[in-house]
Amino acid sequence: MRNLPAQASERRVLAHIPGDINIGALFSVHHQPPADKVHERKCGAVREQYGIQRVEAMMHTLDRINADPHILPNITLGCEIRDSCWHSAVALEQSIEFIRDTLVSAEEEEGMSKCSTEGGGTPMKGKKPIVGLIGPGSSSVAIQVQNLLQLFNIPQIAYSATSMDLSDKSLYKYFMRVVPSDAQQARAMVDIVKKYNWTYVSAIHTEGNYGESGMEAFKDMAAKEGICIAHSDKIYSNAGEQSFDRLLDKLRIHLPKARVVACFCEGMTVRGILMAMRRRRLVGEFLLVGSDGWADRYDVTDGFQREAAGGITIKLQSAYVTWFDDYYLNLQPDTNLRNPWFPEFWQHRFQCRLKGHPQESNKYNKTCTKSLRHQYAQDTKMGFVINAIYSMAYGLHAMQKSLCPGYAGLCEAMRPIDGGKLLEFLMRTNFSGVSGELVLFDENGDSPGRYEIMNFKQMSEEDYSYIYVGSWDNSGLKMDDEEIWANSSAIIRSVCSDPCEKAQIKVIRKGEVSCCWTCTPCKENEFVFDEYTCRMCELGFWPTDDLTGCEPIPVQYLLWGDPEPIAAVVFACLGLLATIFVTLVFIRFHDTPVVKSSSRELCFIILAGICLGYLCTFCLIAKPHVAYCYLQRLGIGLSPAMSYSALVTKTNRIARILAGSKKKICTKKPRFMSACAHIPLEREKRAPTNYPVCL
Repeated sequence: MRNLPAQASERRVLAHIPGDINIGALFSVHHQPPADKVHERKCGAVREQYGIQRVEAMMHTLDRINADPHILPNITLGCEIRDSCWHSAVALEQSIEFIRDTLVSAEEEEGMSKCSTEGGGTPMKGKKPIVGLIGPGSSSVAIQVQNLLQLFNIPQIAYSATSMDLSDKSLYKYFMRVVPSDAQQARAMVDIVKKYNWTYVSAIHTEGNYGESGMEAFKDMAAKEGICIAHSDKIYSNAGEQSFDRLLDKLRIHLPKARVVACFCEGMTVRGILMAMRRRRLVGEFLLVGSDGWADRYDVTDGFQREAAGGITIKLQSAYVTWFDDYYLNLQPDTNLRNPWFPEFWQHRFQCRLKGHPQESNKYNKTCTKSLRHQYAQDTKMGFVINAIYSMAYGLHAMQKSLCPGYAGLCEAMRPIDGGKLLEFLMRTNFSGVSGELVLFDENGDSPGRYEIMNFKQMSEEDYSYIYVGSWDNSGLKMDDEEIWANSSAIIRSVCSDPCEKAQIKVIRKGEVSCCWTCTPCKENEFVFDEYTCRMCELGFWPTDDLTGCEPIPVQYLLWGDPEPIAAVVFACLGLLATIFVTLVFIRFHDTPVVKSSSRELCFIILAGICLGYLCTFCLIAKPHVAYCYLQRLGIGLSPAMSYSALVTKTNRIARILAGSKKKICTKKPRFMSACAHIPLEREKRAPTNYPVCL
């Protein structure tokens, strides 16, 4: 056999456990290639939680399933596990190997049939094809793998790929997952931001399908809730230090207004941001709200706890799997022979050397003596990995019961297994998961969304830990604020503009987002129609006290019980009595020379005018009414007109009499000296009188 290049040979390393039915799996046993070596597809260091633990979880879960007489009796499940390196190109290359094995196996079966009929020979039996695939973890990688697998009708069940795009059955028919879509996670992040009134935030996401689709959903939901994005950017997880530094410089421009950063990021992206915070000395300037790519992973915050302190993260709700610890913590490199990556991991984990081992590393000098119990932390998505494996097993079990009724083992109807039929049984699968939760799939192949809200908090001077502070499901968000903030005043502010005061509206500056405004007061006779508009009240109306509308202007008038009206009424009554008394005297002595000489008729007119003037007092004090208004307009002008016109006429008469008496010879009597002549003359004088307008 021709020798392969070192890295190609490493990628071809696989874990294989034979069985009657084989299930494939893609786990990120190694980190993704660094940015400068992506073209070489050279994977990074070995991973424990995302890699080795998941490999061992699959192997041990299959052990438990094969030992369970109630699942696939008389059928042994095997597996073929390959390394995806959390990179699309590597995962696609490994998927091609799965397909190649499937095609080779089909050719072998055909050759076996031909040989048995022609010569009775026994050909070499190769690996059985995989009937389904578990994984991979990354959404971007899962999409690439699904595009290939569905061409060969191979169902795929993911344990952490949450991209919304994967819910589209017209594009990804054979894809399923035991985790919810990112649409629900985006809703949870928006609810957290909204709860604390963070209306002006920055948004960062990992370059790739997981971050892009998740952040797109976050932005759409945030806009509907009135949350504005100060700055939005994306970055690769394996980007260099300069790229992360430039990202932090852009975020710093929007300080101190946008202090909250919503990060729909993979764990290594968050770690790169934390490292840049230290280099840029921005400790405590930002509060990160992270997606489940960060969750409660200590490998993200290790060494950068001060920068991460206060961060709020979302974690898929998954119980701790205690029986896995009992298995995993007792593993040793000299006895664990079925995991080909375990010796490499052991030496990397403890920085030691397995002397005499075929995979002995020359990088380390000390001899390996430690146990896995030292600084152990279980993979936070362990429950989902196990549920995905059980989903495949239960789907195969349902298929066997349906196609092979009363038969223990594989019948001819399942040789070979039809991927299309298996998909139908998988979609109908439901069972109690590893933590007792119900595992099922909707029409899109998604599972229900249940999240835990975590807070990375400083517990003591050197101790930092993730603490549970709330949960989110379809019923909404539940948060324990006291666990995060010492008091309400300690809650970080992330707003562009403060709310406007009463009688003010928002004026958004040109080129600014809707959360940034200048407050402008409404005019005195205007009310606040909405937060952006003032409107003038109609005539006769005035703004209400809270300036939310207009109300009729109250009519203010004199009341009979007020001091001023009482005084006016008293004087008017006294005046009326005096006027009536004088009138009665004139009537009683109307034939006397004194009364006659005083122009009796004109005096009556003067007295009538005076009486009318006193009566106008009552019209002016009375509550406004149309009748009183007419009386005011008539009486106020008519009263003095009557009095003064009669007085002028009377004075004119006396003056003419006196003027005539000075003449020595009176040839004739002066004209218009009688009462009958004076009264019409008086009316003529009163006629052009202009009366004031009654208001």
